[in-house]
Amino acid sequence: MAKVPSRTKDENEEERLDRELLELLNELRVVIPGVQVLFAFLLVVPFQVKFDTLSSLQEDLYFATLLFAALATALLISPSAYHRALFRAHEKPRIIEYGHRLAIAGTVCLMFAMTGAVTLICDLIFGPTRAIITGVLMLIVYSWFWFVTGQWRRHKSS
Repeated sequence: MAKVPSRTKDENEEERLDRELLELLNELRVVIPGVQVLFAFLLVVPFQVKFDTLSSLQEDLYFATLLFAALATALLISPSAYHRALFRAHEKPRIIEYGHRLAIAGTVCLMFAMTGAVTLICDLIFGPTRAIITGVLMLIVYSWFWFVTGQWRRHKSS
């Protein structure tokens, strides 16, 4: 397979930056609703009747999951806020690079939040053994599809 060029034919630097910024913001538009739904779900869990029956370990897992979801939310929304703060300041390359880094960090936090949520639910329903196995498997699945395959393809293309 041919190596994908960093810019399309007849695309100047400013057009490339515009395209990259638009791609970044569109990708965030896909991810943000999911992390917000997860975060909202986690915010209402303590108000459920059975929350008082959680073990100390389950409470710790819930707390870590809640923090990862909150951090993912902050990191994934930050590129849009940063873009807004620097609007028309001629800082597009910086906005794109900063947004790219925040999006990756936010996705890592989202991976841990989703893994924690699945692990907690499995622990409540099936017990600790299945929960640990499922949590590890989910971490592998998220890592593989969200990070490893892209890096592998990038390495293979270079």
